[in-house]
Amino acid sequence: MASDGPIRAVLVGAGQRGHFIYGHHATQFPDDLTFVGVADPDPDHRHRFGETHNIPAAGRAGDFSELLSLDADLWVIASPDRHHRDPAIAAVHAGAHVLLEKPIAATAADVVDVVRAARESDRQLHVAHVLRYAPFFTALNEVVRSGRLGDIITVEHRENVVSWHMAHSFVRGNWARAADSSPMIVQKCCHDFDVLEWNLQVPVAKLHSFGRLSHFTPDNAPPGAPHRCTDGCPAAETCPYEAQRLYMNEALTGWPVHAITDDLSPAGRMAALQNGPYGECVYTAGSDVVDHQVVSMERTDGSTTVLVMHGHAAEETRTMRYDGTRGTLRARFGRDPAIELTEHRSGRTTSYPVDVAVGGHGGGDRGLIGGVVDAIRTGSGGRTLAEESLESHLLAFAAEDARISGSVVDLAEYRASF
Repeated sequence: MASDGPIRAVLVGAGQRGHFIYGHHATQFPDDLTFVGVADPDPDHRHRFGETHNIPAAGRAGDFSELLSLDADLWVIASPDRHHRDPAIAAVHAGAHVLLEKPIAATAADVVDVVRAARESDRQLHVAHVLRYAPFFTALNEVVRSGRLGDIITVEHRENVVSWHMAHSFVRGNWARAADSSPMIVQKCCHDFDVLEWNLQVPVAKLHSFGRLSHFTPDNAPPGAPHRCTDGCPAAETCPYEAQRLYMNEALTGWPVHAITDDLSPAGRMAALQNGPYGECVYTAGSDVVDHQVVSMERTDGSTTVLVMHGHAAEETRTMRYDGTRGTLRARFGRDPAIELTEHRSGRTTSYPVDVAVGGHGGGDRGLIGGVVDAIRTGSGGRTLAEESLESHLLAFAAEDARISGSVVDLAEYRASF
């Protein structure tokens, strides 16, 4: 159990979430969290974070292994997906608790290795499933688990990724190629699988999945389009993915613009588009992850669940419908969030209030960090321990295996294979 003072933390990965979410929380709530070390191979990111948090030179490193001897209660790991496994295992073996960005790791076998290491080390390993701390999903969980729906028969859950977010993160950005990161159904939807497992509490017996990359391919490039939007594309006035229209907007100073460059001046932004991946044409950028996928699941009680993920939405939302023997629940997470339950017998519809959330992910970012701090101080479990997140990750990897193979995956056999 940590002392009553701020949790002493080491950050691995001082990029977007590391610096702007976890670092910002420490500056806003210094009684919660203080950073005593930072590891990042980018010297500029390392210096920026180190200066912001007054970390001495001995606490700044290019590789996490150089900081394992630091006196720290918590390691916050926000490095790229394929660099989660090793620092997480090393940190728990060194005696620290861990807050790990999702996904836990980039392969199912590595996920199991990380969870096993935390279990054997008797350390808390929290996964950044921020939605469990968002007021909307807390309210949704309470309604679904209340029994008001009767026996739940079927669930439809949609992850609607707004089109420009798809282009930014999964066509031009860090998750554009599965071999460099993780499959999109894992990276984006381990959140959604986690919410479904949290709400339903009934294991999946088998699943299958279909999906592909349909739109962001060279065959769909406008005639005469150059490889970069900055090179005079003839479709610049009509293409919804034209990079200058998004990133050169000086009114935008946060995400996603700070993902492309630390220099937010017009010259800095333009240089990033001319030389980096975010200025590339979405049709020739070389993405190989799906832009739409559907996963159908049958649970051990015979109920069915369908998860739909796609990157062609006009608005970033999650929408869902739960049908039970006594009622139907419809819900929407995004702008104008809503949870409504209609009773079969009376036809009466009840709307459930959702608290106005502050911060990213509908208030989940702030709630997650506060929850982890409290769990470490009190020795309690928290909402997002890796032991529980293991199931949602295995479902996501099983879905990708099913999509590639075209087969139905038996989840009992799949779990037993690790």
